Amino acid sequence: MTPVGRVPGGEPSAGDVVAPMGDLSPAGARSSVVLLARGMRPRQWIKNFLVFMAPAAAGVLGNWHTTLRVIGAFIVFCVVASGTYLVNDVVDAESDRHHPVKQSRPVASGALRPGLALGTGIGLIAGALAAALAIGPWGFAVVVATYAGVSIAYSIRLKREPVMELAVVAACFVLRAVAGGVVAHVPLSNWFLVFTSFAALFLVTGKRCAEHARLGLDRGVHREVLDQYTESFLKSTLTISATVTVASYCLWAFERSGLLAHAGHHVVWIELTVVPLVLGVLHIFRVLDAGKGGEPEQLALHDHVLQGYGVLWGVLMAIGLYG
Repeated sequence: MTPVGRVPGGEPSAGDVVAPMGDLSPAGARSSVVLLARGMRPRQWIKNFLVFMAPAAAGVLGNWHTTLRVIGAFIVFCVVASGTYLVNDVVDAESDRHHPVKQSRPVASGALRPGLALGTGIGLIAGALAAALAIGPWGFAVVVATYAGVSIAYSIRLKREPVMELAVVAACFVLRAVAGGVVAHVPLSNWFLVFTSFAALFLVTGKRCAEHARLGLDRGVHREVLDQYTESFLKSTLTISATVTVASYCLWAFERSGLLAHAGHHVVWIELTVVPLVLGVLHIFRVLDAGKGGEPEQLALHDHVLQGYGVLWGVLMAIGLYG
């Protein structure tokens, strides 16, 4: 589909909002659907599996009614996240054009009209909120609305605030985990919240470390806040967040009111999950130190060593909770 031009330095033209007649053909419509699907970033939906974390840890996924509700929550987060991604792509189009990878995104490349992307994004967010209300309880809709609001606020303003932007992106991970507990009516322990918060901060900081190194002197053109970080600060933050992640997981796994409350007579299997978790954190550290691993979803999908640790963790957890 031919990109729609606009007057240099001027406001978006009507063509940015209303498709020309040629785009209304079946081929043009199919092309737009494909571009929108790319802009929805389905590869990043892997993050939404966090909604299963609290229900799985509480041992309630054996109840099919609960499992179906959690699956519904997963789908809702895929929809609302895709909506925020499209909105973000419109807001960040100019800076994305200076990024070696993101410049190929549909909006940044000019293949997808900003008006269509923005309208679809808002529609997806509204649809996700309606679905969250239908699934219930009302607290789940509050979590979804908070996620959407925080994500849009980040795209518009908060991404320019150093440190705060790390916390905001990490909070979006945590909200996914919280949503799973809310929709499954599972009380969330304090150590679970601490662990998920700092694990998310660890992943976000790792991404910033990789961007800081990969983009070099042009880092501020793509992400303004990167100019306000030093390499030593990011590595220190990475170390602190990793330390608290491991410590809080150990407390969650060994505390009688934490994971062990659902382990029955299989306590040792829960305690052993600490091993693959620590090895996974160290592996991510090594990958980041080598200048790789800037995209958490890419690590999860393509790093076979990390996948192995994840499978081992999952098997031990499943035996401890459901065996």
